[in-house]
Amino acid sequence: MPATDRLDPALIAAALEDRASRFALDIRAACDSTNSELRDHPPVDDGRIHVLACEVQSEGRGRRGRRWVAPPGAGLTFSLLWRFDAGAPVPGGLSLVAGLAVARCLERLGVEGVQLKWPNDVLVLGRKIAGILVELVPGRGRTPAAVVGIGINVQAPDRSELPPGVEACGLAEALGDAPGRNALLAATLREFEALFDVYAAAGFAAFRQAWLQRNAHAGLPVVITGEAQELAGTCVGVDDDGALLLATEHGERRVLAGEVSLRPLA
Repeated sequence: MPATDRLDPALIAAALEDRASRFALDIRAACDSTNSELRDHPPVDDGRIHVLACEVQSEGRGRRGRRWVAPPGAGLTFSLLWRFDAGAPVPGGLSLVAGLAVARCLERLGVEGVQLKWPNDVLVLGRKIAGILVELVPGRGRTPAAVVGIGINVQAPDRSELPPGVEACGLAEALGDAPGRNALLAATLREFEALFDVYAAAGFAAFRQAWLQRNAHAGLPVVITGEAQELAGTCVGVDDDGALLLATEHGERRVLAGEVSLRPLA
């Protein structure tokens, strides 16, 4: 990995410009999992958005316990801790808003064909370029919070490391050149801050149309796995709380994210 592209808090803060004071940056050479670290050892609430990024995660995770593959320098993996207002219910659709933040960042960089796969993947022309993992922080008397983990492929991962049936790409391929990861992290954090401020006030409903415009499976037959039995139908869209709307032979069904996964119906 070139020394010039190592994650550097000073360079990230400089790229954040006037928004740098909103974030507390913790950059490490290695850790087990940025999500687990922030979830199990949340920092003291000082009014800032706490961000943990590292070069190597030995136990990086995606949804449903899947391993996240990110060789040193080939991707950007980080997590941020977002606290809800005290006493507020946990809002729905958080992973969808996180995916939208990443999608908007990529689009501003010039990536074309950005799509969103319910509930937590960002695609470019059908190939995965980023993933989201949202985990709630246990209360225990603290302000309720969520840890949002993000993995973005800068370089495309080796096909041998991918699960069967998964196609992936990287920013270097999508743009023709790999962007600097410090600038990429700062740009992504800016999008998160902007969207989360609106989300805190208005919920996912404020972003529903923007998400639907990027829906990778709009009007297509899909199958939902992970429930007691597979559920097949046509992807109608998403509800105001982020639930998937599926048209089935027995009528329209609402599917909550939880531990289910969506895949195109062969």
